[in-house]
Formats: sequence, structure tokens, C-alpha cells
Amino acid sequence: MVVRIRLSRFGCKNKPFYRLMAADSRSPRDGKHLEVLGYYNPLPGQDGGKRMGLNFDRVKYWLSVGAQPSDPVQRILFRAGLLPPPPMVAMGRKGGPRDTRHVDPLNGRVSTPDKPDKSAGENASVETAD
Repeated sequence: MVVRIRLSRFGCKNKPFYRLMAADSRSPRDGKHLEVLGYYNPLPGQDGGKRMGLNFDRVKYWLSVGAQPSDPVQRILFRAGLLPPPPMVAMGRKGGPRDTRHVDPLNGRVSTPDKPDKSAGENASVETAD
């Protein structure tokens, strides 16, 4: 039996509310589960932030025994500090080859390495020539 940590949807239409569940991978999204590990509310609250609550001990236990988090849960656990950042690669175009540039996992933007200025290099060569 493969155990997945995934989100189960609750709430009303246009007002989603999710619970983090440890469930068998063959069971349906809102079906039978093994354990409730926390909750996630994607709608902003009074303070403007998304609310989530996790039982850290139980999440660590399920990860230690081999439970596989789904992609949304992996992002949630990264933001909570339980997992390393998921590998993100920028796409050149849909269906095309992937771009090899690194993407920052917090904001989703392509990060570029700092390159030395050409003007500083030219000035340094001119100063050494004198």
C-alpha cells in the first residue's frame, strides 16, 4: 500500500477549505483516509494571509515511513519548513524543451546569476596598461 499525503477538499462552492490527509493512493480524493494531519485555507483572512495548521510530529512520522506528498502538499510543507524546495525549472514554451535556468521557489521567477560589469573590466585593463 502506497501512502500519499494529499489535500482533501471541504467547504462550499467558491469557498474551498482543505484538510491534509494521509491516505492510500488508490482511494478517491475525498474518500477514506488514514489520518488527518492538518488544514489549509487558501482564502485570505482578515490579516490578508492564507491560514494553515499542521501537526508537525505526525507529518514527520508519515514522511519518515515513506509517504509521498502530492505536488501542492510538497509546496505547503516547503513553506512550513519541513521539506527542501521542490525542483522547479522554467519552461521555454509549452510542450517544448525545458529551460535549464534556476527558478526561485518562493516567488516563481527565474533567478539570474550576477555577471561582472563589462565597464569595470575595461577600466581595470586600462589602468593596468598605464
